[in-house]
Amino acid sequence: MVDPETLATYDRAGFGAPVRRGVRPAVLVVDFSYGFTDPAYPTGADMSAQIDATRQLLDAARDKDVPVVFTTIAYDKGQLASVEWLKKARGMAALEAGSRLVEIDTRLSPREDEAIVVKTGASAFFGTPLASMLAGLRIDTLIVTGATTSGCVRASVVDAVQSGYPTLVPRQCVADRAQAPHDANLFDMNAKYADVIDLDEALAYVRGLPTSTPSDAEVPA
Repeated sequence: MVDPETLATYDRAGFGAPVRRGVRPAVLVVDFSYGFTDPAYPTGADMSAQIDATRQLLDAARDKDVPVVFTTIAYDKGQLASVEWLKKARGMAALEAGSRLVEIDTRLSPREDEAIVVKTGASAFFGTPLASMLAGLRIDTLIVTGATTSGCVRASVVDAVQSGYPTLVPRQCVADRAQAPHDANLFDMNAKYADVIDLDEALAYVRGLPTSTPSDAEVPA
């Protein structure tokens, strides 16, 4: 629960305005790979509730032909000694290419026609083809789910809005290893970068989209 003084401070600064909802959204599933979703691994945690919520969103998106893009972090042997992030976040070095840890959790049933973007940093945009993929699909809104709220989700959300995408974050669809950073980053993202919304609102938005893909003429320039 955020204290009233903090809320008043952010309101006075002009933060927290709602973002627009477009007609061509995509769902970005950040790093729901076993290295994050399986608590048997040191880097993982039990994210079953968030996986289930994200699966509901993906089912709705797929029914409406809304594009779904997954990301995973994976390093080859040569990158383990050269990626600066791994000197700070040493546990991430376990995410070796070809291992189970980098595979997308099968509870999300990733489809063959849904892209998997491999990254070596926190943001889904940094050093990846994601921006060009979204531009090619003429996406005008991004719905971000995944893990972790305080790490790769936040970094991806910040880069999404800086890349010109109104961004939505369904709170039931993002997970972290601890509650305090999860809550703090949801508050900050909602204040500055995205609309943090309930899953029901995200489902209603997706289900309310036109059944047919809008023509280019209907897409805002």
